Amino acid sequence: MENWYTFATIALLFLGVQRFLYKVSAERRCNSAWTSFSFMATVALLSTLLFFVLDQKIRNFGFLLFIAFANSLTFFMATISNMEALKHIPASVAYPIIRLNAAIVVIFSIFYFGDNLSLYQGAGILLAMCAVVILARDTAEKNKTAKNTRLGFLFVGISILAGALAAISSKFAALHANKMAFMATSYTMATLMSFAFRKKAQSVDANTNHRDALLIGFFMGLINLAGFYCYLKALSTGPLSIVTSVTAMHFVIAIILSALIYREKLNRSRITGIFLTIVSIVLLRL
Repeated sequence: MENWYTFATIALLFLGVQRFLYKVSAERRCNSAWTSFSFMATVALLSTLLFFVLDQKIRNFGFLLFIAFANSLTFFMATISNMEALKHIPASVAYPIIRLNAAIVVIFSIFYFGDNLSLYQGAGILLAMCAVVILARDTAEKNKTAKNTRLGFLFVGISILAGALAAISSKFAALHANKMAFMATSYTMATLMSFAFRKKAQSVDANTNHRDALLIGFFMGLINLAGFYCYLKALSTGPLSIVTSVTAMHFVIAIILSALIYREKLNRSRITGIFLTIVSIVLLRL
C-alpha cells in the first residue's frame, strides 16, 4: 500500500475522534469560539515547539504567511459553523452533508491539477447530491423548531464551502511550505480569530463556565496535531482528490460515537443518506 494512503487512513481515524468532540462541545452548550480557541491554541503551541526542536527551515516566508492566513480563515469558519450546526440539527444529519465538501475538492482537483474524472467519480458526485437531498428532507429532532433547523442547515452550508477551501489551501501548503511551520502559523492566526470572536459566539443558552470548552478544546488540539500532520504528509505525495475523499469519511466515526454515547437515533432516511454518502466518497476514490 502506498505511503500517502497509510497517512490518509491514520488521519481519518484521528480526525474522526476529533469530530466527535465537536458534538461533545455542542451537547455541553459550550461557547464555540472558546472551544476552538483552546483547540487551535494547543496545536499552535505544540507545532511551534516542534518546529524549533526539530530545527526546521522556512523556504518562502511570504508564501507561508499568505497560505497560512487563507487556511486559518477558512478552517476557523468551518470549525465554528460546524459546532454551531450541531446545536440545531443531529450529528447524523450534519456530518454526512458537511463531509460532502469532498465533491467540491475533487472537482477543483480535476480542473486545476488535471485529475481525470472516471465514471466512478461521476457516479460518486451524483450519489453525493442524492444524499444531500435525502438528509436535507429529514427533519431534525421533534423538539427543534423549524427556524432552528433552517439555521442549522445554513451553518452546514457555510461549513461545506469553508471546509473545501481549507482543504485546497492545505494541498498548496503541503506542496510548497514547511509542514510544521505552516501548522504553527495557520493555527496561531486561527487562535487569534477565535479569541476575537468569543463574545459573538456566546449564545443565550450557552454555558457561561468556559472550563468545559477549554478542556474539550485542549484534547481536540492534541488529536488534531497528529491527524492534521498525517493529512499534510498524505497531501504532499498523494492526489488531492483521493486523499480528501479518504479523510472525508471520518464523520462515520463521529456518528457512531454520537449514537453510542448520546443515543442519537438513526432512522431510515438518515441511514440511507449516510450509506449513500459513504458509497459516494468511496466511488470518488476510484
